[in-house]
Amino acid sequence: MKPLIGEFIGTLLLVLLGDGVCCNVSLNKSGMKGGNTVHILIGWGMAVMVPAFTFGAMSGAHFNPAVTIGVAIRGGMEWGQVPGYIIAQMLGGFVGAAILMVLYADHIKATDDDATIRGCFSTGPSIRNTTLNFLSEFVATFVLVFTLAGIPANAGDYAANWGLVYGVIVACGASFGGLTGYAMNAARDASPRLAYQLLAPNKGKKDPDWAYGWIPVVAPICGAICASLVFMAVFA
Repeated sequence: MKPLIGEFIGTLLLVLLGDGVCCNVSLNKSGMKGGNTVHILIGWGMAVMVPAFTFGAMSGAHFNPAVTIGVAIRGGMEWGQVPGYIIAQMLGGFVGAAILMVLYADHIKATDDDATIRGCFSTGPSIRNTTLNFLSEFVATFVLVFTLAGIPANAGDYAANWGLVYGVIVACGASFGGLTGYAMNAARDASPRLAYQLLAPNKGKKDPDWAYGWIPVVAPICGAICASLVFMAVFA
């Protein structure tokens, strides 16, 4: 059970800190409203790195169904563990978003635009194009999973691996974030999107946008599968 607890709490913290950055810079009357993209990049990188330091030794610090599937493909874990990991991650993402709904309740009330509130919890494309949006999430997750797999095993002896994870997340965001918000993770997107649908107030045009929301679920998994297969082909 310990790895599952680690994945649940780790993903909770990832969403709490990551989506918390988005709430902090986007919601009305926040003391940091208006923070820029660099603020978000740094915050999201730290949001992944901090729980990774805490739970890396316990669960491997996946916090992402795509990463878990990629690890299983490369033989880093038994396939029988995968469903439990994914369930723990998805639950953690939902609870993290629900906590933010409470913490930022007054700021959500002060923000009139439903889309702005949704954007604090889930991603969306800057230009809606299903093919290119899918490709963006596919490529971003390919880069994520391929580079994470390439971190030397002995880097973990000095906890340097989690610092490198920070670099990967920031690099992906800096290069791909303007396209679709670089979700790369169903637990970071679909679970908070559901929390928004169920828990956020309706300001008149509340729409969780599941017409787009399937892309941050399916595309990262496809990207992770391809990244793992290419990694094994290159480094086998």
